[in-house]
Amino acid sequence: MTPVSRSRRGKQNKQSKRSTRWSAPPEVLGRPDECGCPSCSGGDFDPRQLIDELVAAAGDLAGSDDPLDAELMGAAFMSIGAGAGEAFEEALVGGFIPEFEARATTEAQALLLAVAAVAGSRAGKEASAAADRLVEAGVPRPGWAAELAEPVTVGDCWRLVDSQHTMSVLACSFRRAGRSHAIVLSVDHTDCGAADNILLFDADQLPQVLEMMRASDRGSGVEITAEQLDGAEFRWQVEKALDARAVHDSELSGDEMDETPVDEDGPGYPALAVLVRGRMTALPVPSKPAAPHEGEVGWVGPAALRTLAEFAGSAAGSSGAGRTAAARGRTAVAALPAKRKKSGQPAPVYQLKVGLRGAKPPIWRRLEVPADISLARLHTVIQVAFGWDDGHMHAFETPYGSFGVADAELGHRAEAPVTLEQVAPAVNSRLCSTYDFGDDWEHDIVVEKVLDRGDAVVYPRCTGGRRAAPPDDCGGVWGYAELVEILSDPDHPEHEDRLEWLGLDDAAGFDPDRFDADAVTRALSNLA
Repeated sequence: MTPVSRSRRGKQNKQSKRSTRWSAPPEVLGRPDECGCPSCSGGDFDPRQLIDELVAAAGDLAGSDDPLDAELMGAAFMSIGAGAGEAFEEALVGGFIPEFEARATTEAQALLLAVAAVAGSRAGKEASAAADRLVEAGVPRPGWAAELAEPVTVGDCWRLVDSQHTMSVLACSFRRAGRSHAIVLSVDHTDCGAADNILLFDADQLPQVLEMMRASDRGSGVEITAEQLDGAEFRWQVEKALDARAVHDSELSGDEMDETPVDEDGPGYPALAVLVRGRMTALPVPSKPAAPHEGEVGWVGPAALRTLAEFAGSAAGSSGAGRTAAARGRTAVAALPAKRKKSGQPAPVYQLKVGLRGAKPPIWRRLEVPADISLARLHTVIQVAFGWDDGHMHAFETPYGSFGVADAELGHRAEAPVTLEQVAPAVNSRLCSTYDFGDDWEHDIVVEKVLDRGDAVVYPRCTGGRRAAPPDDCGGVWGYAELVEILSDPDHPEHEDRLEWLGLDDAAGFDPDRFDADAVTRALSNLA
């Protein structure tokens, strides 16, 4: 659907603030705020200084009368350690919460209530108990506290799906003590059904927002259908999307996290994801189990968390975040190596030999590409080098799993964030790219050499090869061999039919021995 696109793909995105006015749907929400704490930037880190700053920031809640503002602040704080599991909870219970309480101010009281509103289980209970003790000590609760304690009720839950099943939208309204708000979560089905974007606004605008989303695709040939979901199914769909996004985000390197545009107008995706998870507790628990997902959530948050865990008297190494995929019932593959740091030396050049498996005589290309080329880009290079039409599905098989257009059912993880040198780290590293799951064109890829970059050379380029590649949809290696045989025999009963299928007047226009490396390089130079 056109209103959304993934924020971590590097676009300059903006998110609308929660407002009584609705403008056009924003492109996408921001990613986690860039961590500029001393621990992450290399300086000395004092946890108490951070706590003082957090308590001071809670002063903004004093002038608010809407408890949702408190929840958003609490969610923003909780999102810092969303991937750290038990280590962050121990830091909360053993460090943050006692320190907040020790401040014994109205700001500390507001912050404790904000944390209690969104933190689950033990940490939430500890924060609530600390807030009660401050009341007993004479520190009053803020005006919105009573409203925050009221139960949240759920309105209608909707799911919009496009006819191509590439995107869907999950939307629901919530009401508490006379106030209402709506949450819209977009899901990218080309990325394992991961959450793409979360919008938050007044509930009375929900029909208008959904209609705008439906209208935005009219005239494009994409049909949008809407269905009402029961509460349990809606919760299952939302939690599935949030879990998939969490796995994907955990696979990003620190450099990728830093490079992602940060929203400056309101809470970013991490905070809103925490809020949405909290809202799901107002819905019935799904009867079916959580959807499985390839991968493992292993991000442990900013480096400061390690210091905070020590400060709280806990061992960060006891975190459950590092459990293996096998322990969770997922397919285990080798851990994907980290990406090259953008601040480091430029990547070298890989000399690749890409051969079409099973072709006799051999059909191959020798290509030079940057080692840090993404697998998605490498797929495009291979398509151009072999003259394919790129009209079919594809996947890379590597020692680190399968990559392509993300598809949970096929077990394909997203190829765009992964670089060649991550899955082929050295000379003689091998992988296979399959194009067209019907004809099964399998390309064996081997790293022949690691080269220095040429100052005047434009990459990618083709430096060698042999024979023309088969046309798309000719039936695989065996079908191509038959095609060559038929076209070489003017008396074959299918000769004319095959010429017509190829759009040729005579067989002279078909030369299976033809290959021109310079022509391939020129075609590669035209890639956007």
